[in-house]
Amino acid sequence: MTLASNLRSSRGTCFTSEPAGAIRAIDKHSVHQICSGQVVLTLATAVKELVENSIDAGATNIDVKLKESGAEQVEVADNGKGVEEANFEGLTLKHHTSKLRDFSDLIHVETFGFRGEALSSLCALSDLSVITCHESSQVGTKLVFDHKGHLVQKTPHPRQQGTTVSLQQLFSTLPVRHKEFQRNIKKEYAKMIHVLQSYCIISTGVRITCSNQNGQGKRSTVLSTSGSQSMRDNIGAIFGPKQLQSLLPFQQVSPTENVIEEYGLKDADLPKQLFSITGFVSQGDHGVGRSTTDRQFYFINNRPCDPLKVTKLVNEVYHMYNRHQYPFVALNIAVASECVDVNVTPDKRQIFLQEEKLLLAILKTSLIAMYEGGVNKISLNYTPPPSTSKNTPLHNKAEREEDTEPVILSPKSSLNLAGLKAAFSSHYSSSSGKSSKEKASGSGTTQKTLQSFFKDPVKTSSCNSSLKSPLKYTRQLDKCSSAGKSVLDGFRYQAITSVNNETFKETSGNSHAVPEDPELETEACTPYEDSAVSPEAKRARKDDAHFPSEEESSTFSNAGEKQSSTVDAPVSLQRRTVHLQFSLAELGKKMRRLQDQQKQRAGEELLYRRFRAKINPGENHSAEEELKKEISKEMFKEMEIIGQFNLGFIITKLKSDLFMIDQHATDEKYNFEMLQQHTILQGQKLIVPQKLHLTAVSENVLIENIEIFRNNGFEFLIDEDAQVMERVKLVSLPTSKNWTFGPSDIEELIFMLSDSPGVMCRPSRVRQMFASRACRKSVMIGTALNVNEMKKLVVHMGEIEHPWNCPHGRPTMRHLANLDVISQD
Repeated sequence: MTLASNLRSSRGTCFTSEPAGAIRAIDKHSVHQICSGQVVLTLATAVKELVENSIDAGATNIDVKLKESGAEQVEVADNGKGVEEANFEGLTLKHHTSKLRDFSDLIHVETFGFRGEALSSLCALSDLSVITCHESSQVGTKLVFDHKGHLVQKTPHPRQQGTTVSLQQLFSTLPVRHKEFQRNIKKEYAKMIHVLQSYCIISTGVRITCSNQNGQGKRSTVLSTSGSQSMRDNIGAIFGPKQLQSLLPFQQVSPTENVIEEYGLKDADLPKQLFSITGFVSQGDHGVGRSTTDRQFYFINNRPCDPLKVTKLVNEVYHMYNRHQYPFVALNIAVASECVDVNVTPDKRQIFLQEEKLLLAILKTSLIAMYEGGVNKISLNYTPPPSTSKNTPLHNKAEREEDTEPVILSPKSSLNLAGLKAAFSSHYSSSSGKSSKEKASGSGTTQKTLQSFFKDPVKTSSCNSSLKSPLKYTRQLDKCSSAGKSVLDGFRYQAITSVNNETFKETSGNSHAVPEDPELETEACTPYEDSAVSPEAKRARKDDAHFPSEEESSTFSNAGEKQSSTVDAPVSLQRRTVHLQFSLAELGKKMRRLQDQQKQRAGEELLYRRFRAKINPGENHSAEEELKKEISKEMFKEMEIIGQFNLGFIITKLKSDLFMIDQHATDEKYNFEMLQQHTILQGQKLIVPQKLHLTAVSENVLIENIEIFRNNGFEFLIDEDAQVMERVKLVSLPTSKNWTFGPSDIEELIFMLSDSPGVMCRPSRVRQMFASRACRKSVMIGTALNVNEMKKLVVHMGEIEHPWNCPHGRPTMRHLANLDVISQD
């Protein structure tokens, strides 16, 4: 028997007479189900499609009603033109539309919908019914459709002009998606509200209302607009009058030459007045922005969209003036329809634009001009010094000399103040082993020395004349302060080696260093040039007690040039030439031997090395991922304490791996998580309840998660029967020593709970407070620990959720080495 016949006999009917790889057409019903699942992905998409249909029908009043946040029913009613009886059959059929006839019409389409997919897809995903009354009809009609989009029932139904579309059990035909939809209904609901807000903002002259009913409770209004002709009024209706107070109208200006050059554009080829941008953005003052990007809305030709590059640019410019917040944004970009491609994604949120770089240039220039025009400008009240004249009194000259004294510390000067401070601190710490008498006398001498070095105006002015030459500056440094020279000599070596350890090498019998490259010496070590001078030159300096006076400063340059060849010349290194024997055959053998060794080591690394990340700030993420993968919570109890290193790090061993644990960072993270979990902040009562003017969505999130707000120290007075935006009043605020909290923390907490309803979370400022407390109560670097104390800190790491870095971002643990690999090497 052949192999094929054996397979047929063993597997029964699994094989057919047709070839295994035969290509056949998918049946229409399966195609309909597959494609419908790609068109309508979320609750937000379903509501968006129905609202767009209502706006395209010319409605001026749209009412969105939900049951159980949309899990049970979604209903959208409008007062548009209605559906003619002749269009009943094709209303929910795939790719049936009245918006266009052929592909060329797509360029000039101005309606939201044009594909004829929305109602057809909703039929496939839910139980859809329509009640409609056309403007030419006397009575309405109720239409019921099956999952294929076919009309199965048509009955008269009383209704005024317009259309009502009802969806029952959305996604019920897709079991996996339906279960996920029911489980994440709060997130789906919040996303739907955000999408609906964008249509409320841009749809001027249209009154849009959304309400929700949970169980048998009262139907609550979520958002509502008044049908105003102004975008500003719509923003106020949705987000309240408080939001309007912090907005600036967008003022468009032409891009500047610098911005045009930045985006690689040519001014001569740019189309004029291609884009027209209108809308509003937040002021640049701190406190008026948002902690998140939850109120940013962009429109192209009145169509809500998600232009990623535009969003990124607006936030980057805003962060130039308000680093820690995000702006409220509502911008409508008008452009010729032939320059836009909206047929990119099923939800039409991604849009392609011609001349997108020009749009970015206009936005950047306009936003900078708005904020520079007085929104966030700071006056330094700087008055330039008066010009020098012959009649200037002597005391004015002295004042000017004092004013110009800091020139020696400017970036243009060759004195590196940061390096000087670092070197001084290094020198000071290295001398910690001195006796108390030496420390007492040394501190006073050091203070006087630094004061004389930096603050003597007469000597400083004599130094300024020769700052251009590093070699001259060294000699002037010796002249300016002999005491300063003695201090600087003590820590020049530390400052030099901190610049580049690989470039310098120590000279035998001397604490100074000689650079290999004279040019590098002049560049990197200018303030400490004396460390590169030969011993003979130093002795010559000590023997020569005469230094040029101030009157000789004009001839100092020539004198410096003459002396530089004999006094300040760097040490020349003598190189020895060695003849080497060379053989290509021998080189090939060595290369092959080296490759074999590398392959062997690579195999050993694959066998032993589970931790490949180095202790380097650039590899922190990789190191954390390796630790998460290889170290479980139970392993911390099994770790053996080796000892304490440098009074700051615990060395532990787990099997053949050595780890280094930061004693302060790990204790801080443990204390932080304990505070997060167990602290209940106490609130302080307000004299008068404070109105918060929250949106209807925010009010609902707050009411549903009231216990989490109480654990964070907030107390509210809730009136279910009050108007929207006035149902919640603040009666108690959390306070803790010097930390105070307010409405901005409430809004941040609401945003966090919108994404994770019911999950205990803290506002960022509360986390900062806990982090500060945890840091202060933790074991400090420099504290000696015994074995039991070190073991306690290590075991604590296994009791917290995220033990890999402290609240301030410092790593808690890193892999040092694998003993098996070391023993083989």
